[in-house]
This record gives sequence, structure tokens and C-alpha cells, in this order.
Amino acid sequence: MATANARHILVKTKEEAEEIKQQLANGKDFAMLAKKHSLCKSSAKKGGDLGEFGPGKMLKAFDNVVFKKPVLKVHGPVKTKFGYHLIETIYRS
Repeated sequence: MATANARHILVKTKEEAEEIKQQLANGKDFAMLAKKHSLCKSSAKKGGDLGEFGPGKMLKAFDNVVFKKPVLKVHGPVKTKFGYHLIETIYRS
């Protein structure tokens, strides 16, 4: 079964996600921004790291990014019932 490791930044609004994505494009550190802005407190402490997981462990919109989009690129904002995510897949096997 395929597995992946990803990290994310979760915020309330699409605008906030876009603003953070622009900061990332300008060279800001993903982990630092996750610790500062992410509403997902458990992963924020780890720089947004969600650890390793398989398909179906996250919401479908989240899985679609992690298991289908290119790795080591920031994708989003991705809307889920929790808010807006910026997602970076670290690796996928």
C-alpha cells in the first residue's frame, strides 16, 4: 500500500492561506509559518508535519493532493470542513 509523509498549514480563510502561500513563495520557512499560523496545534508544534499515513486516513480533498500532486511543492489552498490547508507532500512511496 502506498504511504506518504506530508505537512500542512491550516487557517480559517482562503485569503489568509493565499497570503501565507505568497510568503512561502518569497522564501519564508514552511515550518516556521506552520508554528506561527496553523490552527492544527498538534502538527503546528512539529512544523506542520503530519507523519506517515496511507490513503483514506485524511479527508478526500487532502488525499487528492498528497497522493496525486507533485511532491515537494506547496499546493492549495485546499478547502475542507476544517478550513483551508496549504499542503506539501515530503515523500510518497
